[in-house]
Amino acid sequence: MKPDSFSKGAGPPGKKPELLAPAGDLEKLKVAVLYGADAVYLGGRHFSLRAQAANFSEEEMAEGVRFAHARGARVYVAVNVFAHNKDLARLPEYIQSVYAAGADGVIVSDPGVLDLVRRHCPGLPVHLSTQANTTNWASARFWEQMGVSRIVLARELSLEEIREIRSKVGVELEVFIHGAMCISYSGRCLLSSYLAGRDANRGDCAQSCRWRYSLVEEKRPGEYLPVEEDGRGTYILSSRDLCLIEYIPQLAGAGIDSFKIEGRMKSVNYVAGVVKAYRQAIDAYFKDPANYRFNPAWLDEIGKVSNREFTTGFLFGKPGGTGQHCGSDIYRRSYSFVGIVRGYERDTGLAVVEQRNRFAVGDEVEIVTPQGGPLILRIKAIYDEEGNPLEAAPHPRQIVKIPFGENLPDYSILRKPMENGY
Repeated sequence: MKPDSFSKGAGPPGKKPELLAPAGDLEKLKVAVLYGADAVYLGGRHFSLRAQAANFSEEEMAEGVRFAHARGARVYVAVNVFAHNKDLARLPEYIQSVYAAGADGVIVSDPGVLDLVRRHCPGLPVHLSTQANTTNWASARFWEQMGVSRIVLARELSLEEIREIRSKVGVELEVFIHGAMCISYSGRCLLSSYLAGRDANRGDCAQSCRWRYSLVEEKRPGEYLPVEEDGRGTYILSSRDLCLIEYIPQLAGAGIDSFKIEGRMKSVNYVAGVVKAYRQAIDAYFKDPANYRFNPAWLDEIGKVSNREFTTGFLFGKPGGTGQHCGSDIYRRSYSFVGIVRGYERDTGLAVVEQRNRFAVGDEVEIVTPQGGPLILRIKAIYDEEGNPLEAAPHPRQIVKIPFGENLPDYSILRKPMENGY
């Protein structure tokens, strides 16, 4: 049974954990930091397990590090590919470039890559990826002795197992608290390679577990057996999304050093909304642990970005069938991300907005800012960059201007309700 989220048995909080956010590109890095992340993790153009993300060039990585450091945030770079022989010649130079960019650590899963980092950049902290599958304190102690400064624990651990590991090692512990869950153990998936020729363990996952499947009997080709959840197929390989925002006291009491949000492939809107909600929850708890109460508005905010049904994963025991998504609609989305603020003209009172989805005069939108919101605005007018009036902003990435009575900070998010919630 899941404990009440206000449980007195959560134990006293230790030090305030780091809130670690995904940064799939430079824009998402800036949004994550501005909306409250203590640190971000990203991938370069090579050796990361998110090859389909935009990722960072060397120049962008250096710029992202400067931006984060100027605001007191840290940057970790994923070098968590399972390396083959051909990768080893290029890895030392790449690791040195990450170090030169000023990264605060690298995330690795391969012992050989760990050894290369230690030999070529001994001053660069190493975090052990969740793909390394650390599920017990003996393994954690081994990696600690190998010089790893932080371990990203396997997602298949319960809260009690995490507490026991914490009691036996001094190394920092990082735990996923939100985002997509891989159906394979610690992300070691062969489905993508087998079905699509894309190696998930080298950053090129085709998300084969999210496909729709049906069952065909061998001797009756073409005859589909009735196992589907709806007329289009079954989603029995697809996990629900992890969401632990209701259990901040329990997580903090377990002595976890870093709360990690999954999602380098997700949108700016996802990064802003999820980071902000967890920031508020963590800050509220550590401000007054004894009187902390979970605010349902935080969960509502998370629900306004695209998500699957939620699960607590393995935190309170094996999830079984309740951890799988079997519905006909994979994603829920009650709001559409329509624009992001790029500036504000004080003399005209116009907010400069880069459009992401269609919105029109007369629409009611919510505006979420890094430090406030949501604010409600009925759009009374839209202008193009030359000042010509528009009825709607129909083109993706189009720059438009809308009247707003006060300054809107850059990277504020505009969203509007969707009629059917999907």
